[in-house]
Amino acid sequence: MEFIDEVKIQLKKVAEELIEKAGLNNGDVVVVGCSSSEILGDNMGTNSSPELGEEVFLTLNEVFKRKGIFLAAQCCEHLNRAIIIEREAAKNVEQVNVVPVPKAGGSFATAAYKHFKNPVAVEGIKADAGLDIGGVLIGMHLKNVAVPLKLSEKSIGNALLLAARTRPKFIGGVRANYNDELL
Repeated sequence: MEFIDEVKIQLKKVAEELIEKAGLNNGDVVVVGCSSSEILGDNMGTNSSPELGEEVFLTLNEVFKRKGIFLAAQCCEHLNRAIIIEREAAKNVEQVNVVPVPKAGGSFATAAYKHFKNPVAVEGIKADAGLDIGGVLIGMHLKNVAVPLKLSEKSIGNALLLAARTRPKFIGGVRANYNDELL
């Protein structure tokens, strides 16, 4: 089996597992940060692969789109980790003017901009869950209380994989009661 085929199998598995474990629903947003260099076994930013970035985007977007979940593609630090997302999901977020390219934004975000029906760039969002492929630091784009998720896959290709879901903040004190469904 080819390397890219193995990566696609891993991606489908983790996307489906994230949807289930995070309890994601129609209209939710998943932020994904992805280093194609790290997937290939190289240091971040040293071997950007537009072909691999496109395959990663298309695979993840297919799984999320089927469930009505919006994929938010995080750019690299050269674009201050801006987000590429469908305009429909960015209704209350101010748009910025930038178009990612492989060496300024990353191959994954470039693919998102190319394939989304109506892409926009925004400086930030508050996503319901996220996948960090290669240690690209997605935390700034998650809602305030992020909860780490253990997935069955620990890596995508050669890149470390981390996942998170979010939950509402607990407020109150010793007399407060909480909704177990929101934990």
